[in-house]
Amino acid sequence: MDLRVAKTKNAIINTFLSLRARKPLEKITVKELCETAMINKSTFYSHYGDIYELSDSLETEVVMSVIQSMDHPEYIFEAPGEFTRQLFLGYLSQDNLIQILFSHNRSSLLVSKIERAVKELAFEKHPQLRQQPALNIALTFAIYGGYYAYAESRNYDQETVIDVLGEITRKIGELLTLPPVSPPPQPPLQSPAPH
Repeated sequence: MDLRVAKTKNAIINTFLSLRARKPLEKITVKELCETAMINKSTFYSHYGDIYELSDSLETEVVMSVIQSMDHPEYIFEAPGEFTRQLFLGYLSQDNLIQILFSHNRSSLLVSKIERAVKELAFEKHPQLRQQPALNIALTFAIYGGYYAYAESRNYDQETVIDVLGEITRKIGELLTLPPVSPPPQPPLQSPAPH
């Protein structure tokens, strides 16, 4: 990417985040953003279709950063308590942006986007589990319940909150455990050919 284009895009993003930290998304206009960033509207529109596209793009980046910060996303089945711990450490690593981008009426979007991303990871590795109701319900419960418990427990020590949520997820882990995989059928033994 051209250096000037990158600088302009950074100016748009930084200005948007500054405005978004002070007001709901619906109250931010392209005109206000462009005046504050000192760019033309056509420059903004060469990067984004509208304010909502810009916000969605940044929200998606935050979600991907949370997911990519996890050392072992496959632990969702193998060690659900540790998976939860890594997920919440990922939330902590992006906390400032989460508080800005997912405030006001966009607060429920974070957990929804995280759920989609986590399930996509899980079912990419184990597609046979995609249609298992108990597993889907347990994943949804762990992701939504865990996040809202985390968000409502900000006044407690974060390490304690993460440990407790990891332990809760570990205890419901029986629903997240992979069913035993049957070995592939063996071809029938062939009789040795007569000499």
